[in-house]
Amino acid sequence: MAGKAAARVPRKSYEKELLRLQTELVRLQEWVRAEGARVVVVFEGRDAAGKGGTIKRVAEHLNPRVARIAALPKPTERERTQWYFQRYVEHLPAAGEIVLFDRSWYNRAGVEHVMGFCTREEYQLFLRQCPIFERMLVEAGVELRKYWFSVSDTEQQERFRKRLEDPLRRWKLSPMDLESITHWEAYSRAKDEMMVHTDISEAPWYVVESDDKRRARLNMIAHLLGSLPYHDVPPPVLELPVRPESTGYERPPRDLQTFVPDHAASL
Repeated sequence: MAGKAAARVPRKSYEKELLRLQTELVRLQEWVRAEGARVVVVFEGRDAAGKGGTIKRVAEHLNPRVARIAALPKPTERERTQWYFQRYVEHLPAAGEIVLFDRSWYNRAGVEHVMGFCTREEYQLFLRQCPIFERMLVEAGVELRKYWFSVSDTEQQERFRKRLEDPLRRWKLSPMDLESITHWEAYSRAKDEMMVHTDISEAPWYVVESDDKRRARLNMIAHLLGSLPYHDVPPPVLELPVRPESTGYERPPRDLQTFVPDHAASL
């Protein structure tokens, strides 16, 4: 018998805990930079499962020179002729960097396989090579974390409906997203098969239940922080310098410059 669903996290509690976790992410960032660590976080899951919103909260207060998001478009004609993992390799972090993959090489195990964008042979080759590829990353010292965001069919349908009706989020809904509704079971089977082959001890999958977006974000960020051996790095001592006395500089007349109209004055 299925357990009772947890109550949704209240907004006030969510915002307070999110701020605390984001402060810890800044501490993690400074450790990554100081220690020259390389961190890769893979975000996977069904369409509308909450990956993008979680990535946004993870990266919100981080330095984009340290933490960057890799969201690759469809491969080019040239990339289609390369070794499958090749275009992902060039986005991997150097020392002192964090890369957040908004979808990743697991496209081949999901949408490409289900929608027939790759051959059966290419799919089987991926399942054999992926664990080897990830073991190579871990053996090279990369901190690899993989999160699968799990959403129910009813919640996904509701999120699609809201995107369809909201002009600010309409861009998030693509024809391929709608295809995922009619291929729900095929995607489920593909995910199960992917887990069998790629849930390895060196780089396990961590499932994030995401019907409650707030709970999913807090749980994922807390787990990521708890899985990495970061520690406080003392910040450099900085002092504001004394502003020097004026040497006679005068700003040009305002009528020589073109200013943005004061739209706010009309509110």
